Amino acid sequence: MNWFFLIIAGLFEVAFAACLGKAKEAAGVEATYWYIGFLLCLAISMILLVKATQELPIGTAYAVWTGIGAIGTVLVGILIFKEPATFWRMFFIITLICSIIGLKYVSN
Repeated sequence: MNWFFLIIAGLFEVAFAACLGKAKEAAGVEATYWYIGFLLCLAISMILLVKATQELPIGTAYAVWTGIGAIGTVLVGILIFKEPATFWRMFFIITLICSIIGLKYVSN
């Protein structure tokens, strides 16, 4: 169950980064809504990360959490914000995914 909390926390990390990107593109009240979304996603992500670290090693949990956030944020950047999907970006995203999977398998 703690791994589930950790994965969901990582997805909310992606969401709060996406909210920041959308807030940068918006103005006025719309930007305010995106910043509120950022704060909500940030709070949920942190609460779930704390819950996950009650049973998982902090080093592993934090690495997986930031890895999910990094991978997800790059993919959101490519799919939503039209950032380039170069060979080297995708290569290093794949190596990061392999590292996260490896941490899952070597953790108790």
